[in-house]
Amino acid sequence: MKAFFPLIFLVSPALVQAQSYQCRAPSLTDPAAPARKPADEPRRLTPISGYTLAMSWSPEFCRLRKDDRRHKSQCSGDDGSFGFILHGLWPDAQGASYPQWCRATKALPPAIVKRNFCMIPAPRLAARQWAKHGSCMAQRPETYFRISRIMFGAVEFPNMDRLSRKPLTAGALRNAFAAANDGLGSDMIRLKINQRGWLEEVRLCLGKSFRPRRCPRNMSAVGDDMPVKIWRGA
Repeated sequence: MKAFFPLIFLVSPALVQAQSYQCRAPSLTDPAAPARKPADEPRRLTPISGYTLAMSWSPEFCRLRKDDRRHKSQCSGDDGSFGFILHGLWPDAQGASYPQWCRATKALPPAIVKRNFCMIPAPRLAARQWAKHGSCMAQRPETYFRISRIMFGAVEFPNMDRLSRKPLTAGALRNAFAAANDGLGSDMIRLKINQRGWLEEVRLCLGKSFRPRRCPRNMSAVGDDMPVKIWRGA
């Protein structure tokens, strides 16, 4: 069992590569173009009440995207294969109106994209997370991604291969994450499961000080008895 350290400066950023089965950060020379706010998504400057650490299960995401050029860096296998990657560190607010798109952002320098590639192996995703969520948390992208690396690196992942080979429920999967991380309870974990019953994401609820907390009631929860399948890859 690994302690899920509540203070962000206690965890080594080097740990973020633990979920990269293989990762070779490519030689990047071009910045990641800034993400633009969609017309149908409002800018919200709501006060922050906590955070969500959203981690995507890459094998399921890439299952039908291996030949999609938009997701080549994550799904083609050219730059490595991945287990969990960071979808994003998201600020929350009281109620459902979380802050987003707090200000316009510039292109992400290639050095930032490369430094975080083994955590977010998709430059477009990194740029979007900074623009939509990070701009509400920090003045500089370096700060947002540094905090994200440390929080992602603080998570100990259960043996997903072993879990995938037996009948599994949402409650059992949450319990497996809780058992692997001291201080993390099953009520602090939310799962995203697609309509076909396969795991897409694990989301951890954090307080304003980045300590794990019980997920707010307004966050939808998957019932403990719901069956869950984990795609291991072809």
